[in-house]
Amino acid sequence: MQNNPTDSDSIDTQDDAVLVKRAQTADRVAFDELIRRYQGKIYGLIYNMTSNNADTEDLVQEVFIKAYKSLGRFKGKARFYTWLYRIGVNQTLNFLKKRQRRSALSLDDIDLGIERDPAYIELTESKPSPLRNTSISELQERLNKALQTLSEKHRTVVVLHDIQGLPHDEVAKMLKTSSGTVRSRLFYARQKLQAELAEFRR
Repeated sequence: MQNNPTDSDSIDTQDDAVLVKRAQTADRVAFDELIRRYQGKIYGLIYNMTSNNADTEDLVQEVFIKAYKSLGRFKGKARFYTWLYRIGVNQTLNFLKKRQRRSALSLDDIDLGIERDPAYIELTESKPSPLRNTSISELQERLNKALQTLSEKHRTVVVLHDIQGLPHDEVAKMLKTSSGTVRSRLFYARQKLQAELAEFRR
């Protein structure tokens, strides 16, 4: 693969479309910049779907390897991050289908993403309650267990929309469904999460 050091100083100002075109010519510097831009978001996406650090790290690597190998087939009909997120979602869902569901989650695995979780934000910003005396590790465990009680399709929309902040139409494109279906799944998932977390509201 060729590098283009003459462009490295300004590479962080180039938009995704330019970087993708460069990466498609085997410009590793350009692809490394795309990784830098989206690695954190892909990590958050996968972690919130798996609740396991080791699995997440492996899957993030797989996603970017697959993206690099598939880059020649990317035609720019969708935005790069939409295409990349779709790869992330598909890889993770395939992984979850193969993985046996664990009966309990290890606290060692539950240590990221909590500050972005909408349920956590709502709970901690509410009026003083017994939640204030709840240890953060206990809340982390409960939130992640609550996410894992959702079906894969419901957990996916919660992670993409509520945690990753993607709009309904983008989520719909990624999952190849309608915005109405996304909204319906979100409504059901939020109701279930609220029920799972009800004791923290008392």
